[in-house]
Amino acid sequence: MELFNQSSSRFILLGLSSIPYLQTIGFLTFLVIYLITLLANFLLILVVSVNTKLHTPMYFFLTNLSFIDICFSTTVVPKILKNSLSKDKSISLAECVVQMYFHLAFGSTECLIITIMAYDRFAAICKPLHYNTIMSKKLCIGLTTVSWTSCFINSMIQVVYTFQMSFCHSRHLNHFFCEVPPFLQISCSDTWLHELSMYITAGIIVSLSFVLILISYIHILSTILKISSSDGRYKVLSTCASHIIVVTVYYGTIMILYLRPHSHSSPDLDKSVSVLYSAVTPMLNPIIYSVRNKVVIGTVRKNIMQDLLQSNIFLEKSS
Repeated sequence: MELFNQSSSRFILLGLSSIPYLQTIGFLTFLVIYLITLLANFLLILVVSVNTKLHTPMYFFLTNLSFIDICFSTTVVPKILKNSLSKDKSISLAECVVQMYFHLAFGSTECLIITIMAYDRFAAICKPLHYNTIMSKKLCIGLTTVSWTSCFINSMIQVVYTFQMSFCHSRHLNHFFCEVPPFLQISCSDTWLHELSMYITAGIIVSLSFVLILISYIHILSTILKISSSDGRYKVLSTCASHIIVVTVYYGTIMILYLRPHSHSSPDLDKSVSVLYSAVTPMLNPIIYSVRNKVVIGTVRKNIMQDLLQSNIFLEKSS
C-alpha cells in the first residue's frame, strides 16, 4: 500500500504567507478566534448543564454541536498557530493522517447534528402536541450515536483512500492544514476515482442532509403561514433564526469546497473557505445560538456570574 511506502514522508504547509508581519497578524487573529471558540462553547455547555430548564432535546443537540466545534477547531487551529511563528512548517505523514481523520470526522458529524436539529424544530413547530413523544430520549441518543459512528467510519475510509495515492509532484501543500482537496492537487496518481468517491460521500452526507433540512423548513414555513397572528408567526420563526444562519454559513462553505469540480478549484479560495468553516464557524455557532436567547443569557447572569462574584468576594476576605 502506498500509505506505508510513504511512512517517512513530510509535507510542507505553506499557510498564510511567508512575510513575517503577515504571519504575526495571522497568529494573533487565529489565537483570538480559537480562544473565543473555546470560551463560548464551554460556556454554552456549562449553561445547559446547570439550568434544568434547558434539559431538552434541542439543547442536548446543541451541547453536542458545541463539543464538536471545540474538537473541530482544535484539530486545525493549534497547528496553524504553531506554523504561523515557526520556521519549520512541515508536518509528518502520521500527524497529517490523524489531523485529516479527525477533521473529516468532526466536520461530517456536525453536518448530521445540524440536520437533526432541523428535524427537532420541525417536530416542535409542526407537531407540538406530540413533540415529547417524537423526540424521546431514546431517539435523541440513537440519532447522535448513529451520526458519530457513521461519520467516523466514513472518515477512516476517506483518509486511507487518500494516502494510497502517490505524491510525486511536490510535498508543498498550499493550505493551512491537511485536507483532501490539496492532496488531489499534488498527486501524480489518477485521482478520478477518488474524486468520484469524495463527491458521492459529500453528496450523501452534505447534499442529502441539506435536502432534509430544506424539507423540514418547507413544512415549518407551511405551518407558520397558517398562524393568523403576525406576532405569533414572528415568534415561531424567531425560534428557527439561529439554526437557519448556522445552516447557511456552514453548508454554504462545505458545498463550495467539496462539491465543486476539481478542475475549477482555486488554492487561495479553498484556503479561505476552509478557514471559514473550520475556525470561524465553530466560534460563531455558540454566539449565534446565545446572543438572542434570554434563557441562556439569564443563566449566565444569575448562575455563572453570581458564582464568580461570590468566589472573588471569598478570596478577598481570605486574603
